[in-house]
Amino acid sequence: MIELEVQDYYKGLPALDQVKINTLFARAVLEQRIPGKVYADSKDIPRAFYVVHPYGMSLVYGDSSNSSFNRGLSDYILDREGIRLYAEWLQGDPAGEWSEWIDALAAVHNSELQVRGGMIEQDDHRLIQRNTRVNFRLDREAYFAARAQFFKQDAALVRTGKEQYATLTGSVVPKYFWRDEEHFLAEGVGFSIMEGDETASTAFASCLAGGQLEIGIETAEAFRGRGYAFTVSSALIDYCLDHPLEPVWACRLENQGSYYLAQKLGFKPSLTLPYYRLSHR
Repeated sequence: MIELEVQDYYKGLPALDQVKINTLFARAVLEQRIPGKVYADSKDIPRAFYVVHPYGMSLVYGDSSNSSFNRGLSDYILDREGIRLYAEWLQGDPAGEWSEWIDALAAVHNSELQVRGGMIEQDDHRLIQRNTRVNFRLDREAYFAARAQFFKQDAALVRTGKEQYATLTGSVVPKYFWRDEEHFLAEGVGFSIMEGDETASTAFASCLAGGQLEIGIETAEAFRGRGYAFTVSSALIDYCLDHPLEPVWACRLENQGSYYLAQKLGFKPSLTLPYYRLSHR
């Protein structure tokens, strides 16, 4: 794999347009909305791409026939040089052969026998773990029916601003998806519920491009189970419908909270595909 210079990231956009899954996080990197890494099979005329978002999401797409690129990708996935500091979540374009290729790589690696202390034993450190990612589409009639039933009219709902950006904690918060506070306030959007001086729950644009807005959601542990996630997500969906933007929801099938919240909001599963967790040594 060859790491592309930032000024060449745009070369990955035409092939990305052909990928028929949610790829907003990869587009954010390619359009230089947020720092990331882009690898390809060639600097001049690239046909295979590997895009890494700083949050730890990655996508491989394009021509899967370049053996040199595949070897480099294999080394990266297996972390042969020990350079991956954090876990990463990898998707492969389902229209190509990437998922089958990664499955085969996982099957070989995760069944390797290791020699430890003169004894042969099964390797229990799985570098590739297969999960399932679900893409959703919003059913507007189902959404409006749900909104009428579950939206908390008395919630202290505010537009997510400087205070919330600076103090929000959790695994899915704006600072992981935007360059900085100014970038988010200028180009992003979010809605928060306040409990006194505390931000109880926030739904925000984790990616926004091409007429689509992907929803990120975080509720502080002390305020979970109160229906706040539905209300802030609903406020963001209303914003999308008013502008207009297509609200996008995607999550791991194994993330049952997000999976069921999406359906409660009127999102319907539209596509499931393999999602690979790449651990680090």
